[in-house]
Amino acid sequence: MHICNAIPLAVLLLAASPLALAASTTDLSVKGTITPSACAPLISGGGTIDFGKMAAKDLQAEQYTSLPGQSLQLSVRCEAPTFFTLTTVDNRAGSSANHAFWHGLGLTAEGEKLGGAAFHLYAPVADGVAVRTITSVDGGMTWLPTSLLTHTMLTAIARGNQLVPIAVRDFDAQIRLYTHIAPADSLTLTDEVPVDGHATVQVTYL
Repeated sequence: MHICNAIPLAVLLLAASPLALAASTTDLSVKGTITPSACAPLISGGGTIDFGKMAAKDLQAEQYTSLPGQSLQLSVRCEAPTFFTLTTVDNRAGSSANHAFWHGLGLTAEGEKLGGAAFHLYAPVADGVAVRTITSVDGGMTWLPTSLLTHTMLTAIARGNQLVPIAVRDFDAQIRLYTHIAPADSLTLTDEVPVDGHATVQVTYL
């Protein structure tokens, strides 16, 4: 509606001041993509992993403490075979005490980074057939075979040893969570500190 309202105004200005505006122009582009089908991601267990209460004395003082590995099931259901990628949004961005592609676990009251979590996809199956996951750090120009699911890369599905994304209707994989707590000596743990990791898995169409 805003574009339609602007067009008559531009016409009136041109009619009133032809000399002033004749040499000054600009372009307006309206773009988008209409996808032939939609895909919906779903994570088992409501997408929640709870490690419960952890005693500060059980954390390693000078090294990262690895928490027990956890797994959830990821499913993507599309209306028809669709080219798509998976990625995450780190809703605790900037709080990872680990690598940049890990997801943050929040901060202590003193602003110290609590730790980080990495997601990997294992045993991927597409339309009933075992497949592999591939990732791209350059927006899909090139691909490498990895199991990572992160906010710094695109993850797609490929067949066999190929490095080319394929169209998929039904996709299933196990999400394995690797979680580390930062060295206790770098944290202020005089009060209870919540582990507050939160990420969103999103589907983007190629």
